[in-house]
Amino acid sequence: MTSASGTAALRSALTRFSSSSGSKSSAASGSATSAVPADDSIYSGAGGASDFNLILEYLAPPGAHVKKGDRVAEFDRLNMLNRLDDFRVGLQDQENGLKTLKANIDIQKKAHRESIASAKGELDKAELDLKTIPVQSDIQAEQLKLAAEEARARYQQLLKEVKDQEASWAAEYRNAELDYKESAVEFQRAEANVEKMVFQAPIDGLVVMGTTFRGSEFDQIRVGDEVRPGMPFMQVVDTSSMIVNATVNQVDVDSIRIGMKAYVRFDAYPDLVLPAHLYSIAAMPQSGGSRLEYVKQIPVVLKLDRVDPRVIPDLSVAVDVVLESAGGTTMAPLESVFHDERTGEDFVFVRRGSAWERRPVETGVVNNVFAAIRSGVRPGDLLAAEWPIENKGK
Repeated sequence: MTSASGTAALRSALTRFSSSSGSKSSAASGSATSAVPADDSIYSGAGGASDFNLILEYLAPPGAHVKKGDRVAEFDRLNMLNRLDDFRVGLQDQENGLKTLKANIDIQKKAHRESIASAKGELDKAELDLKTIPVQSDIQAEQLKLAAEEARARYQQLLKEVKDQEASWAAEYRNAELDYKESAVEFQRAEANVEKMVFQAPIDGLVVMGTTFRGSEFDQIRVGDEVRPGMPFMQVVDTSSMIVNATVNQVDVDSIRIGMKAYVRFDAYPDLVLPAHLYSIAAMPQSGGSRLEYVKQIPVVLKLDRVDPRVIPDLSVAVDVVLESAGGTTMAPLESVFHDERTGEDFVFVRRGSAWERRPVETGVVNNVFAAIRSGVRPGDLLAAEWPIENKGK
């Protein structure tokens, strides 16, 4: 036997979720409640060579309240710091080499200018010597002419070399300068990588630690663990704005819409029921992993309209989404409502003394568990959950 109860609204149990509460984040896998506006999962950095293993050296205590900018995690940076020192020394060597090259080029330029000045002086001397030809023998005159031609050719050749030499020196210096700038970029990247090994809290919130597979079971991540590149290992959640990550059966997903009201019940606190609304519905079903699944689940997100100090991330919850509501009605268990195929009438059996009285009822909205009774019964009436034996055939 079951009892009818009065209620102001009929909550549909059609889409009853089994989920966990925790932090909203694209990184988090599984279900949880958290701050909707922020995506504040903390990921491990990019992978590299085998000497850059992502081993956690420091972690903020799980459940600790942190402020924005506080250090919450740090990886072992010894190898990166050593590499950074090597980059710094190499960069300094390249900088000194660049200065040395510039000084050598300046020396070569000065030497070339001096060679031009010397050649000009020899040419001027040879041209003055040509003026003495009238008083020179024929042989000496020819020698003076040849000396003048040779001085002129050497001077002109040195002048022509100026442009090519300038281009050669500029190219040599530019090549060395580009090598230095490339090394400087590599040094800055290494410096940034070192800084990225230390994580600061992106918002004020509560530290929620991730889990990893240890031995034969999942365990909370702790100092000394090695994480894979891209693996979320911590979340900082804003407990003033929480969400629920859940899944709904593919059969029921067509019945729900974004914005629908819902009620969240917590397994840890049976007396706690918080209002919520449907925040988002995934476009694709949840991946089945290695197991073959014939019935798919659709991920959904609900936002709590009110929070409670007892609510913390990663609590398991159940959610009822309100598909329809009816005020001023009485709720009766669905198994207590019978239907007459001949007359199309709905009726119930109400206890009257030691007998069961068949009574017609007008039903309203119905779900998989309850039916709203508009008339025919009152709150507190005792209803038969199955057809009474003495009323068989009636």
